[in-house]
This record gives sequence, C-alpha cells and structure tokens, in this order.
Amino acid sequence: MGEGLRERKKRQTKQRISDVAVRLFVERGFDNVTIAEVAEAAEVSVNTVYNYFAAKEDLVLPPDEASPDRLAGIVRQRPPGQSAAAAVLARLREEVRGRERSVGLTPGFGPVLEMMRAAPTLAARLQDVGHQMTEALAAELVAETGAAGDDPLPRVMAWHIGSLHSLVYAEIGRRTAAGERADAIAAAVLELLDVVEGVLGEQVLAYAVREE
Repeated sequence: MGEGLRERKKRQTKQRISDVAVRLFVERGFDNVTIAEVAEAAEVSVNTVYNYFAAKEDLVLPPDEASPDRLAGIVRQRPPGQSAAAAVLARLREEVRGRERSVGLTPGFGPVLEMMRAAPTLAARLQDVGHQMTEALAAELVAETGAAGDDPLPRVMAWHIGSLHSLVYAEIGRRTAAGERADAIAAAVLELLDVVEGVLGEQVLAYAVREE
C-alpha cells in the first residue's frame, strides 16, 4: 500500500522545517537561531516544530538518520557468508559510490559541515552517537556469537569496526571542508577503504560470519 495523503503531507512538512532550519543555521550559526525563528520562517507554529523534532539538534541530526543502531543494523541485515566487518565495509562502499546523504556526499554539504563543526552541542551529539553505535554493535555481536558477558572480544571487534566507520566520516569531513568535489572525495575514500580492509587482517574480517 502506497503512502497516503496525510502521511505525505506530514513528511513534506517535516522536510520543509528541517530544510529551513538548516538554511538559517548555515547563514547565522546554530546557536544564533531560535526554534521560534525556525517556525516563523517555515510558516508553522513552534508546537508544530516540536511535534516533529524533540530537540533543536534533531533539526540537523534527525534520530532516524543519525541512528545509534546504524552499525548494528548493517550487521543484522547482512547476507549469509558475510562477516560483520565485511558488511560494514560493503555498505560504506555502496554509500560512497552512490554519493549518498548518509555519508555527507550530497551537493551543498560543505557549509552544513562547517556549521556543525562550529556548534559544540552538535559536535557532542555526533561524538555521542558514534559511541552509542559502537556499544550497540558490541551488543549485537554478543547476541550473535553467544559470547559470555565478560568476553572482551565482541567489544574489541566493535571498536575496530566503529573506528573504521568514524575514520571514513572524518576523511569525508576533512576533504569537504577543504573544498574538494564529491567525485574526488568519493575516489579518495574508496581508496581509503581498500587500505583499511588490508590493515584489519583476517581475524577481524573473518569474525562473526553469518552462517549459510
């Protein structure tokens, strides 16, 4: 069943509010724009903004996009015969090749990145989400492998995978801030992923292979 009219209007309203907010944040700085100003510019009430976004930071980093479950979800959905690390590497390559929003390779991301880096609460949110991703992945690996609660191996593997994930985002951010074009960034990041895969080694790449 397709999306109904009501659902479509709600989705469009949410997207409009987010787009207006990000534009204002880029123009004036995240800390210099109030929710009331976002509401006025988007032609909605303050209550409507909060109906869609529980916190101001959510206007830039919606929980459904900056999800703590991202890495665990990728691993959970991997096909038979693929390891946890290989699944994350494959997804990152796919997103980079597709210049997807999830890795910040969409047009106009540079000014948004600069705005985020200048806002302490947004930088803290990103760091916290990264930590939560690693913790959620560790829990997923414990559940899949049946490891004992005091076994450090799932946490170590989750740290390796979380670190390579963070490295990719840091590289994209660094190159975007330097003014590089998306195509050049994508090529460099794909090369980086090849290097990362070579460095990880067999123990990490063969850990938690999904059974056929």
